[in-house]
Amino acid sequence: MASSPQKLKSYSKEDRIRSLLGQYGIGLVLVIMMIVIAIMEPRFLTLGNIINVATQISINGLLCYGLCLCITTGGIDLTVGAQLALTSCIIGQTMTNMGWPAFMAILAGVGVATLFGFIDGVLIAKFNMFPFVVTLSMQLVIRGLSQVITGGRAVMLTNAWFTGIYSNKLFGIPMPIIIFIVVTIIMYLMLHWTKFGRYIFAVGGNVNAAIASGVSRFWVIVGVYTISGVLAGLASMIYTSKTGSAQSNIGVGYETDAIAAAVLGGTSFAGGIATIPGCVLGIFIIGLIYNGMNMIGVSSYYQSIVKGLIIIGAVMLDMVMNRNKH
Repeated sequence: MASSPQKLKSYSKEDRIRSLLGQYGIGLVLVIMMIVIAIMEPRFLTLGNIINVATQISINGLLCYGLCLCITTGGIDLTVGAQLALTSCIIGQTMTNMGWPAFMAILAGVGVATLFGFIDGVLIAKFNMFPFVVTLSMQLVIRGLSQVITGGRAVMLTNAWFTGIYSNKLFGIPMPIIIFIVVTIIMYLMLHWTKFGRYIFAVGGNVNAAIASGVSRFWVIVGVYTISGVLAGLASMIYTSKTGSAQSNIGVGYETDAIAAAVLGGTSFAGGIATIPGCVLGIFIIGLIYNGMNMIGVSSYYQSIVKGLIIIGAVMLDMVMNRNKH
């Protein structure tokens, strides 16, 4: 009996350490990483480079938020890269080859991505299909549809208003950063301050208890995947504006970057645990790692290795920190 208080005290200390890692670990990693890269390459921490990184991560950031929601419900969305390509192809086809106004072309592209997100959610929620299988299969469908729309050829975009979405600035801040900030605020309020956000955590944490409490699992799942489709469409708008062309082969592997950012930001694969501020840190870590490795001349082959190791490390950290919560 004498050893029980000692065990309780030891357990509480470990729990406190895990809590501290969960709250500040990612931020500490970000600071250490920035210091190391800055020592190796002084240009890394210049204002111009930070703005450049923030502009570039806006695309992965929007995809990350969609993955964050899906993973929090206990699912996954592997279609975001393909949706990036499909939206791009629809925008290019309608704007260049059909003469649609830029705004209408964007609505069409984002609308189709939203529709496919809705379909993913229905297949998963209505028929209890595995999210991995559904989204992997739909990835092939969407990618093939992108190739059908453009015939596998690139469609050039010359609309000045559309290409200005990436290049223009508002109050000296690049438009992609403005879009990213606005979406971040909306996602934060939605996930942390609305009833729907609480339902997302409930479904991911304990789906049976959530259903017993009156939560509609169907509409939560459908809503989450639909939002992921919307965000993929918006990310494609920024990407297509950046490149000035619509192509069916873009977005390959983008889902892995989004997953890495979400998991690095504390989104648990076990479901029911996520924060938008954490995702923001994860997004910046991924972006700064790539930017730093490019600046110090690391080969793209090694960058892929680093990305894979980051995901494995983040999942292992997640399992250690949350093993007593699930």
